Amino acid sequence: MPKVAKKKVAKKAVKKAVKKVAKKKVAKKKAK
Repeated sequence: MPKVAKKKVAKKAVKKAVKKVAKKKVAKKKAK
């Protein structure tokens, strides 16, 4: 895999992780 492709995949993975964290934060706020 070329470096550029790996970077693109890494960015997608980071975005997914950020969304998961954001959902958890929202869930915690709603729980309160």
